[in-house]
Amino acid sequence: MVETSWTHTTVLLNEAVDALLNNPDAEAGDTEAGTHAYVDATFGRGGHSRLILSRLAPQGRLIAFDKDLDALAEAATIKDPRFSIRHQGFRHLGELPHASVAGVLLDLGISSPQVDNPERGFSFRFEGPLDMRMDTTRGISVAEWLADAEVDKIAEVIRDYGEERFAGAIAKAIVARREERGPISTTTELAQLVADTVKTREKGQNPATRTFQALRIFINAELEELQQALEASLQVLQPGGRLVVISFHSLEDRIVKQFIAKHSRDEYDRRDPFAAPKIMQLKALDRIKPSAAEVAANPRSRSAIMRVAQRTAA
Repeated sequence: MVETSWTHTTVLLNEAVDALLNNPDAEAGDTEAGTHAYVDATFGRGGHSRLILSRLAPQGRLIAFDKDLDALAEAATIKDPRFSIRHQGFRHLGELPHASVAGVLLDLGISSPQVDNPERGFSFRFEGPLDMRMDTTRGISVAEWLADAEVDKIAEVIRDYGEERFAGAIAKAIVARREERGPISTTTELAQLVADTVKTREKGQNPATRTFQALRIFINAELEELQQALEASLQVLQPGGRLVVISFHSLEDRIVKQFIAKHSRDEYDRRDPFAAPKIMQLKALDRIKPSAAEVAANPRSRSAIMRVAQRTAA
């Protein structure tokens, strides 16, 4: 069921769709980008998808992906024969036919309704079950994982995915609490435990911010899925097709930046200097951040970075 009381403001809405569609090189001599097929690999609450559809020609097509049941319910309200959605994460992007789409959009942020709905367990600001799964029909919750995970593994996850310098102390506190009073089951329990453990923090940042980010990324395998989707984009994009990725933290953006850089140059095999190089597959086009006006209107957009690349003819 979609909760209408939780609203979502799409970040870099016009910029992302402009980058995706305003592409006269999508096909040689074809300036009507809206006639092709595109992918919104993270439907969310449909902000990008609706704008894309409004700009597609009658013969255009939009394929969306999302794991979230509420996102699927929202997608069901779109009565447009050009639109379809798959109940899958974007790691399944590679299942589309080879060179079948003219653009792929990845908006990596979680939606405001996901954060603001206490039942989803994403936020330390609200009392709710410690879940954090994007797809509540499969996998285990954060609470279930923390109930059995070893202290070293917990510390590794919080350190690597949250870049938290107090990861070891937090992990020990979680396990000590588990042994004394049983597993942590709610968001506020975990937030308070972290606050009691982390004595210093950047001004204006809740002590639990990095821990919650780390556990969410880990339980949903977000970085692994991103890497898989980026590789798949090379297969499904047509020559001249656009890859547009909006990330919200440094771990995501680093993966996207390095992926584009790697595929934006010819690669030579040092073991075989006479072999023909592997020709570049992408051309980096742009790096865009939200305007001051957008950040003022939607503070959650402040960390967003959008990178744009174009599939080469190779």
